[in-house]
Amino acid sequence: MSQYILAINPGSTSTKIGLFDGEAPVFMKTIEHTHAELQGFANIVDQKGFRMALVLEILRDAGFAPGQLAGVVGRGGLFPPLEMGGYIVNERMIERIVKEEGVSPHASNLGALLAAGIAAQAGVDAYIYDAVSAGPLPEVAQITGIPELRRRSLAHVLNGHAQGLRYAATRGLRFEDLNLIVAHLGGGVSIAAYEKGRLIDSMGEGYLPFSPERAGGVPLFDFVDFLYDNNLTKQEARRRVRGGGGLVALLGTADCRKAVEMMERGDANAETVLQAMCYGMAKGIGALAAVLGGNCDAILLTGGVANSKFVTAEIAARVGFLAEVVIYPGEYELEALAAGCLRILNGAEAAREME
Repeated sequence: MSQYILAINPGSTSTKIGLFDGEAPVFMKTIEHTHAELQGFANIVDQKGFRMALVLEILRDAGFAPGQLAGVVGRGGLFPPLEMGGYIVNERMIERIVKEEGVSPHASNLGALLAAGIAAQAGVDAYIYDAVSAGPLPEVAQITGIPELRRRSLAHVLNGHAQGLRYAATRGLRFEDLNLIVAHLGGGVSIAAYEKGRLIDSMGEGYLPFSPERAGGVPLFDFVDFLYDNNLTKQEARRRVRGGGGLVALLGTADCRKAVEMMERGDANAETVLQAMCYGMAKGIGALAAVLGGNCDAILLTGGVANSKFVTAEIAARVGFLAEVVIYPGEYELEALAAGCLRILNGAEAAREME
């Protein structure tokens, strides 16, 4: 008997959707949104109706009605720290997103809203799974030298967890019995340490490695001077950190493939910059190996940039002494959403509720 699941992964300029029969994909599609289409909305939440209409149109064109769905699951956004796994999209979650109550404004927050809207038409529950903020850190990992600033985990948990499960399955082991470091290498980079199935620490933007579109960790004193000396607004400063940093600032491209092509054509600066990026990524992995006390079963390299043999080889050469390095290039976020939802529907996992 078919068990159709709709997975929704909204981004700043796209909405990725996938219809699955159990874990088998029926179709996956990326809906691109132009700046002109989105600029008329005052905030991200207001985009819900526009995006939902497009998703429903694709379902109709494919010959599917909401009533055929057994479950709907959306990307989990920038919530206060949550546990890994699934959450039912309840009224409290929707209220917090709409009122931005402890929820940072981000397109990923639309995952819960879109899932809830379509699930209501289908007469089924809506879920989020492995939110960006999943994995509340231990107290010792949250404390910084500035009392007003606390560290929290913001990582590619959805793909990282999925790849951890994948690695465990290939070894005939349980994810919950392993200590893993998963480095998601994309436009942004995050590196997470999983101890016995729990995310215990992570490095996202603002920490050690820079990436194709992120500045990464920078000297704080110099950065404060840089902000004031250049009279940067808050928005301009954020742009230098996210979207305008990393390879974009250093080489003029956010495409790692183009950066490698520059290097292969003899651009010595491109080679040095790419080596520096890989150096920072390896350094971050090494730092999280210390968090695990050196007891690491494997290091997984995933994400779009993991397609680059140059990048993965550079990183593996530096961290291979710590543990086996396994490469899972690409992103499997829609598949991970559907698989998580299926485990909930089949009773293998229990969904939590936000209070």
